[in-house]
Amino acid sequence: MHKEIIAKQKKAMAQSGLDAIISVSPENFAYVAGFVVPSQPLIRHRHAMVITTADGRAELFGVDMEASTIGRNEPDTPTTIWAEFSDDPMLVLAGQLRDMGLESARIGIEMDYLPAGDFNRLQADLPKACFEPAEHILARLRQIKTPREIELLRRLSRIADQSITDALAQVDAGDSEMDIAGMLTRNVYSLGAEHFKLLIVATGDRSVLPNVGPSDRVLKHRDVCRVEIFSVINGYQAGVCRTAVVGEAPEHAERIWAHLVECKYEIMDKVKPGASCREIYDSFIAKLAKLDLPPISFVGHGIGLHLHEDPYLGLTPEIGKPGGDAEIEEGMVLGFEPLCYDTGYGFGMQNKDMLLVTDKGSELLSDYADTDRLIVCGTARDGRKTAVA
Repeated sequence: MHKEIIAKQKKAMAQSGLDAIISVSPENFAYVAGFVVPSQPLIRHRHAMVITTADGRAELFGVDMEASTIGRNEPDTPTTIWAEFSDDPMLVLAGQLRDMGLESARIGIEMDYLPAGDFNRLQADLPKACFEPAEHILARLRQIKTPREIELLRRLSRIADQSITDALAQVDAGDSEMDIAGMLTRNVYSLGAEHFKLLIVATGDRSVLPNVGPSDRVLKHRDVCRVEIFSVINGYQAGVCRTAVVGEAPEHAERIWAHLVECKYEIMDKVKPGASCREIYDSFIAKLAKLDLPPISFVGHGIGLHLHEDPYLGLTPEIGKPGGDAEIEEGMVLGFEPLCYDTGYGFGMQNKDMLLVTDKGSELLSDYADTDRLIVCGTARDGRKTAVA
């Protein structure tokens, strides 16, 4: 169990008057417990939860199929196991809460994750308890990373960046998107990731498609290639996207890329404690408009245990905070992505990086590739100077 996260929850409960918080989603289970229950994200009814009380106690709740995994990771934490095919998990959970002295407590729970039918049964079996939404509390806590989280995200950023850049250096005209994907995924694992999410390989006319996986399309001279991956360890993930060209850039690509690079550095300069997320977004949209490039709804977002976390550098307001804006704070980690999916010339371009907010400004975590210029595919084959710093 992560004691620093339990301490953060304890402080939040004191401020909100809650007696306990139940972390229900795979992301928030991993946030507190420090490990992932493998089948929880895949099979929604296989509930795994962490119950944290206002006085700092913590207990685990999990399905029998994953009992050995939970026990190996947390042998000393009190745990209640429910039988998948003979128990009603909500009745077992209600019994655990009674045993913890929470029968009449104010309990925060993730209303946006727990199915309505399950919640109704839990509430019916604990009629004296008051259940309140806690997802906004947990989302807020996860915005500010601990030193341990920052170092893990730094490592993951490097893995994702190097995996993509080295894969692009190995492919050239005549290879396929599947070849890129094969080299990329091999790199991710060899560099130390446990697995990956959202593999995007979009080349040529497919580069205008936002979230597509690899196909059997064969690379051609002057293709634009957009490649993105999220490397994952212990549930945490870092997302990086790189844009490359095959041989040489098509017409207009160098000019648009230079504009996106300027956007990258302007965003990095503006990201600092106290900065307005909305003002950063608005300045990016204004810069896109100078080249008549279409706007997007956001240019960055928090990241950690989920692909997208608060805050957003965009039109989306922070969860639980009306007004369409949020303030940048020290300790946040942002995925920011100056991009244009449809440039109007038959290709899309994207430069996604990981950025840490420091006490003075920002620090680029994904710093393996030199993205000041377009990466050229095939540099590892023919000895051309690569775009790697």
